[in-house]
Amino acid sequence: MVQPRRRFARTLRVNEVVHESLADELERLSDPRLAMVTLTGVDVSPDLRHATVYYSALGRQDEATLAALQAAAPHLRRVLGREVRLKYLPLLHFREDPAIERGQRVEEILRGLHRHDRAPGEHQQ
Repeated sequence: MVQPRRRFARTLRVNEVVHESLADELERLSDPRLAMVTLTGVDVSPDLRHATVYYSALGRQDEATLAALQAAAPHLRRVLGREVRLKYLPLLHFREDPAIERGQRVEEILRGLHRHDRAPGEHQQ
């Protein structure tokens, strides 16, 4: 008996296609508030009606970035509708990627530990 493909693989493919489409269009936008913004991932809901778009704004954490993404959402959705064939065109919800902040925090801790472990007379290489 042939096993049906898992929905999980389909969800991953949908997430990736939506991510690529949105990231490509984001690069084309001329809004200066989005100049250093990177889309890091997308989670489309199983019913395809909502998509959480994760982003990172290099060197800053401000509400202007979120406001710019929300303002661009209708345009991004239209482009998504033209480029990706889905049963429903998902509403876009933007969230700052928590992994980026956690990674920076871990890096700070490691640097602090490294400084603490060195003896006062040792030199950096």
